[in-house]
Amino acid sequence: MRAFFIALCVACLFALPISAQTSIGFGGVSHDANQPIEVTSDSLSVDQTTGNAVFSGNVIVIQGDLRMAAGEVSVIYGTGDTQQIQQVLATGGVLLTRGQDAAEGAQAEYSVETGHVFLSGDVLVTQGRTTIAGDRLNIDLNTGNGTVEGRVRTILQPAGQ
Repeated sequence: MRAFFIALCVACLFALPISAQTSIGFGGVSHDANQPIEVTSDSLSVDQTTGNAVFSGNVIVIQGDLRMAAGEVSVIYGTGDTQQIQQVLATGGVLLTRGQDAAEGAQAEYSVETGHVFLSGDVLVTQGRTTIAGDRLNIDLNTGNGTVEGRVRTILQPAGQ
């Protein structure tokens, strides 16, 4: 009877649905969104009516310990104050790094005001020997917490490996 009960418990455990969401840490410490944002690219175009800027070709964005590389980055300014950066939108194969952590995906949205990054499109997060893949990644740069959503895949490394 005891063996049957253990087998039943194990069967129930494997019958549970796999979560479509996994929490991760990203970067560890709080990010200072008030630091200047440095952008390097092959070209720049500016919309004179909105003041928004589009950087193209080998774009690198740096703000403190946050680094983003992409094919194209749009910088969106808040209304009324052309000095206040509201959002940074990146496309064309995005690589985001902070400390020892890295994430890549097809596009990214960085809300400077809230300190949140949303990365989507075949996301891959690398933290040391651990990799996590999914459809979307949400990161709160203020806390360093992140969530991978969608069809989440990872390989768990046993201790000593």
